[in-house]
Amino acid sequence: MEALLYEKLNHKNVRCHVCEHHCLIKEGKRGLCGVRENMKGELIALNYPYTIAASIDNIEKKPLRQYLPQTKTYSFATEGCNFSCPWCQNHPIALDNKTGILRGTKIPPSQHVERALRYQCPSISYTYTEPTIFLEYALETMKLANKKGLKNIWVTNGYMTMDTLSLILPYLDAVNIDLKVASEEDYRTYTGGSKEIVLRNIEYLKRAKVHVEVTCLLVPEINTKEDQIEQMLEDLHDILGNKQPLHLSRFYGAYKLSDVHPTSREVLYQAEHMAKDMGFEYVYLGNM
Repeated sequence: MEALLYEKLNHKNVRCHVCEHHCLIKEGKRGLCGVRENMKGELIALNYPYTIAASIDNIEKKPLRQYLPQTKTYSFATEGCNFSCPWCQNHPIALDNKTGILRGTKIPPSQHVERALRYQCPSISYTYTEPTIFLEYALETMKLANKKGLKNIWVTNGYMTMDTLSLILPYLDAVNIDLKVASEEDYRTYTGGSKEIVLRNIEYLKRAKVHVEVTCLLVPEINTKEDQIEQMLEDLHDILGNKQPLHLSRFYGAYKLSDVHPTSREVLYQAEHMAKDMGFEYVYLGNM
């Protein structure tokens, strides 16, 4: 399928504008996400409509605690991601494609909607990998879901462009966004992204009246020092205020950090205490 949000350049080059990497992609090459390829001067979404994972989850798993609580949400993803987090807990489907051949089962958007309705799920979640990189697939599904009265939820790293946000906003009901690390430098080092862009998008979605919850995965030696936790909390409090739900999640060894011990409970409890002292009224500890 021809991708959305790209421009054609000289010499059959293209530039993608789905996420804030704005990849310049030469003919025959792919963007950083690995799922958008320049074919003879046209950008093609290789992952449309190939589902790499689908399941029915408790909505609290997303995690969302104050949106449609105690309901099930139909969830799916394609392969690929636009970040490169060394702690990725979904790396087998997000980052570990060794062959370059896109994996997944061909499932049209209408079938995802039919499944959600059949299993009496009031929402569809675009999750497991990064929904920004399967924008075309997600957006078509969101439109159909919206017509059927289903709610649409994104679980995202928050690195999409404003153009992408403008496309999904009419159909987007709730998001959980990860704030990964404390500093702009660490964002560049560990994810390849930008903290300022993520914070911008969190603020934009809150102002647009989308239900927003934010998750901070606390990874030992990466973002668990007291000053790092404080910086993340301050950044979020400036944007969210006291009432927005905040998730502080425990890390278990994964991907390139598979030999790292789980985050200590003491760190989680300390972070919870700091958040409440700062004024956050709804703080949830995850993976405990």
